[in-house]
Amino acid sequence: MGKLYSIGEVLIDFIPQEKGAALKDVVTFERAAGGAPANVAAAVAKYGHEASMITKLGNDAFGDFLIEQLQTAGVKTDKVFRTSEANTGLAFVSLKDNGERDFSFYRKPSADLLFDKSDVQADWFGKGDILHFCSVDLVDSPMKQAHKKAIDFMKEKGGLISFDPNVRLPLWENPRDCRTAILEFLPYAHLLKVSDEELTFITGINDVEKAIASLFTGDVKAVVCTKGSAGAELFLQDANWESSGYKVDVQDTTGAGDAFIGGFLFKLLEAKVNSENILSILKEKHTEILSFANASGALTAAGKGAISALPDKEQVLAFIKAQ
Repeated sequence: MGKLYSIGEVLIDFIPQEKGAALKDVVTFERAAGGAPANVAAAVAKYGHEASMITKLGNDAFGDFLIEQLQTAGVKTDKVFRTSEANTGLAFVSLKDNGERDFSFYRKPSADLLFDKSDVQADWFGKGDILHFCSVDLVDSPMKQAHKKAIDFMKEKGGLISFDPNVRLPLWENPRDCRTAILEFLPYAHLLKVSDEELTFITGINDVEKAIASLFTGDVKAVVCTKGSAGAELFLQDANWESSGYKVDVQDTTGAGDAFIGGFLFKLLEAKVNSENILSILKEKHTEILSFANASGALTAAGKGAISALPDKEQVLAFIKAQ
């Protein structure tokens, strides 16, 4: 059975106890495990497939907490390294009334950015596996080079590469550097997940159809564009399918997009995906895959936090059945 490997940041999200307050006005925060690649790994693990996190954490209490949270979610942590050279990353979040977020990050650098390419081993990966990554840890650092090595090893084995840019501009010195890094790594991916809000920023194209078409570069075989509560649309070069979203009482959108792609990748693992058969699987099972992914994202948005709000597989299936 294939496995998911997520590479990148694991950090502490400090979630405010109140909505509608600017970050400077928030009085009380609640600690939660986060980091987009970690959220995706946790989703896949909770739904029933093996998931492993590739990263580095500080030798500090926050790092201990994150290890515990990943293990509680079922994520394997044997590829999570520790260091005393930097602290575990922190993110302070403020929630608007509609559940949308503003971020303030503390990492100059954080421990994850010190993960070195020499730590990545070829024998970790196999043909039925998926490597998933985002853009937050693609800043110039040892971790960026570790991404390239992991991608190379996974491709040598015939595994699938999944990329969710997950744009977080406050973590970059300027937007241009963020976009440049995304465009550098985009051709390495077989599957690309973008939000409708990110599409113009990444491509520089306002027309949606032309913007999506421009993403099919390099090894990209499929693009899934998420639209929040409106659902998602899956694009192949010769076909596309829309899937409506599910209505829930939104509490916190933190991790909802990660839960979506986590649900999507879980269904691909269930179908025994690899870089050669992904198109046939998506053509045959797109309705089922998108429905599960949309429900996964919706249920996570109905809770607080990211990993802590993830549903399990039975909850997702029951939710879909009840609609």
